Amino acid sequence: MGRWPPAIFLGDALGLDFLNSLATPVDTQVDWIDDGEGLLSWLEQAQSVPADALETIRARALPGELDKVADQARSLREWFRGFVRQHKGRPLTAEAFAELDPLNRLLERDESFRRIVRRPDGGGPLQLQMARRWRTPEALLLPIGEALAQLVCTEDFSNVKACEGPACTLLFADHTRGHARRWCSMAICGNRAKQAAHRHRLKGHQP
Repeated sequence: MGRWPPAIFLGDALGLDFLNSLATPVDTQVDWIDDGEGLLSWLEQAQSVPADALETIRARALPGELDKVADQARSLREWFRGFVRQHKGRPLTAEAFAELDPLNRLLERDESFRRIVRRPDGGGPLQLQMARRWRTPEALLLPIGEALAQLVCTEDFSNVKACEGPACTLLFADHTRGHARRWCSMAICGNRAKQAAHRHRLKGHQP
C-alpha cells in the first residue's frame, strides 16, 4: 500500500466507492487499482475479499495475471461510471435493465454457496453463512459486481450525487436528513469551498 494513500470510502455505498477508486483527492489523480497489486490492496481495504483468499490468489497467480484482472476491473469501473452518471439524480426505471447486461454476465460467473458455521458472537451455536470459491484471479471481480448490483437494486438513484467540488470526481449516496449533502466530505471539498467563499468575500470588501 506504499504507493498511494489509503483508498477513499466516502460514497456511503460500496459500488460508488469502487467508482471512487479513481479520484483526485488533492491535486494529483490517483488510480488505486492501476495494477494487480493495487486491486488486491483496494479489495483488502474494502473488506470485500477474505485476507486468506487474497493471499492464496496472489501466491497462485501467473505472471501478469493479476494485472489483466485489474485491467478488467478498470474497464468495468468506467462502464459503470457512465451508467451512474447517466442515471443519477432521478429514480431508476425498468428501461435501465437493458443497459445492465454486462453486469449480469459478470454475476453469472459466481461460484457462491451457503454453509453452516459456528457463530462467533455467542448468539447461538450455528449460523448459515454465504461463501465463495476463489478458484482464479478473475473471481476477484465477483464481489465488485455484487456491490454494483446491490447499488442498482437497493439505492434510490435520486440520492446519488456528484461532489460539487470544482475539480472533484467523487460520487456518493446522500443519506442525510433532507438529502442536503453537497460534498464528498467536509474535510476535503467542503472546507475548500468555505475557504474560497471567504476569500471571495474578503476580495469584495477591498477598496
